[in-house]
Amino acid sequence: MPSAATITGNREMEERAGKYLAFHLGAEEFGIPVMKVREIMGIQEITAVPHTPRHTKGVINLRGKVIPVVDLRLKFGMQETEYTQRTCIIVTEVWGENGAMMIGAVVDGVSEVLNLGPGDIEDTPDFGGAVAAAGLLGMAKVKGRVKILLDIDHVMTHQDLDELGSLLG
Repeated sequence: MPSAATITGNREMEERAGKYLAFHLGAEEFGIPVMKVREIMGIQEITAVPHTPRHTKGVINLRGKVIPVVDLRLKFGMQETEYTQRTCIIVTEVWGENGAMMIGAVVDGVSEVLNLGPGDIEDTPDFGGAVAAAGLLGMAKVKGRVKILLDIDHVMTHQDLDELGSLLG
């Protein structure tokens, strides 16, 4: 009979399985659950908002709705780069303390939709005490490459969501 820990681990593996939108930031490849994606759009004019963190690029008007936009390169401490024709905004639905919120995430490019089974995903390695893995769902092995699977609800911290929520009134 399997142990409770084994059963819990198997359930978590199955919960992480599913469809992921794959995108890249520089040479790094990431994925977020397709169920969190509301829209993918080319880069457009972003209205800067004063007194926001550097990674918060501003807001866009999406069919009459004001959506905050975060540059994931800057959020992850990567070097800023100029936007190109491949640069996209992935509009995601993020859950915070005050409920659901739409946030645009600027990425270098979107590559594909992955259908990952439980055997394709491994737990995030332990990087030591100072490195937080709260925003990571796991690591996917796809065609000999590793893709970092993000828990977008945790990538955007409560502080980020509070700041972005206050932008929208």
